[in-house]
Amino acid sequence: MLILTMERMKQPMIEPVMQTVVRYHQFGGSDVLRFERIPLPRPLEGEVLVRVVSAGVLPVDWKIRKGSFPMPVQFPAIPGTAFSGVVEGTGPGVTAFQKGQEVFGRSAKGTYAAFTTAAVDAIALKPESVGFDEAAAISGGATTAWRAIESAGVKAGDRVLIHGAAGGVGLFAVQFAKCKGAQVIGTAGPANIDFVRSLGVDVAVDYMAEPFEHAAQDVDFVLDTIGGETLERSWPVIKRGGTLITITGKPPVERGMEFGIRVLPSSLATREDLAAIADLMDEGRVKAVVQHAYPLSEVRQAHERSEQGHGRGRIVLRIES
Repeated sequence: MLILTMERMKQPMIEPVMQTVVRYHQFGGSDVLRFERIPLPRPLEGEVLVRVVSAGVLPVDWKIRKGSFPMPVQFPAIPGTAFSGVVEGTGPGVTAFQKGQEVFGRSAKGTYAAFTTAAVDAIALKPESVGFDEAAAISGGATTAWRAIESAGVKAGDRVLIHGAAGGVGLFAVQFAKCKGAQVIGTAGPANIDFVRSLGVDVAVDYMAEPFEHAAQDVDFVLDTIGGETLERSWPVIKRGGTLITITGKPPVERGMEFGIRVLPSSLATREDLAAIADLMDEGRVKAVVQHAYPLSEVRQAHERSEQGHGRGRIVLRIES
């Protein structure tokens, strides 16, 4: 036994493959984000290993980082859920994907990293006509909008009000609602009025110039991406029996009951949802918009820009391995 142990001790140690990630060890401002080297993750059963090309910067990323979003965080934490990239390996039992395929979707393991792992049910093949930056804008943007439009049962002839129509969720919601044949009213700042019209909005409301209530009455569905006063002012414009979904906090179900309005929670997209969105993008019926693409080295600037709000489309990080 001693000889065997000594022989094992003579064998060279295998160094783990390392990767660069962004992590933070406590809540705080953008200055808590730091670059670190950690071992490459291994895909578990039902997961794939992905080399991340682009990662979406969602508002929830910096809200979690600041400690203002109600969810548990285990430190050190890698930010990000949305990504696009290339499959580098598969875990046990995975047959739906193989090495070399270009994919997009979400990961619960953090995406501000050279590599991440993701469940096969949370990813789909990247549309051939869509670049990596645009694909990284789908999860958390297009997926949130898709689930809202589908859950609300939006159909041809419905009147739909979308707050923040130029934002990362709103711009997709406009397009999906138009694909359903709905009449869309969209709110935006003065710099984005022409932009939201280009997306297909039927009535574009400059919220700095006029109250949206002047243009929106008896609507069937409201998608609120703003919250606060905007959400509270939305109740009277929804017809009785209509629907509201807000992505800014806990669904105000009791408040909706006062107005006879159905309030639904936001929900996560499935792999089938991702594939359906990809098809619409490949057909040219829906487009992604990237506000700005930062290199990973400028992650702090990306977070700070996202915190400013009032943007057009999604901010993404281009990962440098």
